Amino acid sequence: MESRLRVQGHPIQPMLVTFPFGLFVSATVFDLADVAGGPAFLGEVGYWTAVAALVAAALATVAGMVDLWDVRAGRTHRTAITFNLVNAAMAALFLLTCLIRAHAPQRGATGVQVATELLALAVGSVGVWLGARLMRQFDRARAAEPSGFEALRDIPGATVEIPKV
Repeated sequence: MESRLRVQGHPIQPMLVTFPFGLFVSATVFDLADVAGGPAFLGEVGYWTAVAALVAAALATVAGMVDLWDVRAGRTHRTAITFNLVNAAMAALFLLTCLIRAHAPQRGATGVQVATELLALAVGSVGVWLGARLMRQFDRARAAEPSGFEALRDIPGATVEIPKV
């Protein structure tokens, strides 16, 4: 399976997927510090970090959906769909906490919201495991495909004969 969206020969989606997860972890750390009694601005920083993570998750989802078109039906396709659904569930939980906090004056986190974020990170950890599994499946599939001149051997009419003059 070759990704349609590539930069310098490398697929974009695996690169993009790391940003939302890292930002979600950072948002949770800021919110934990806010709930633990840190300065009030930490809740605000946690909120905006989660918003940035949601934007990054939307971009990674679009790239993942474009790549999903090229995955053949079977085990890898099911894993890719599960991967995207798990990541969407993580983003949905963070979206829920952001929507609740959006109308608060300080946008600080509560204990229940931090617990929801920790649950979302646990769900996201399953997504990380599935993403690693997908990469291994794609690497095995790529290794099985012929490359270079070997790929031209099986194409009918791949040779060109030049008549002698």
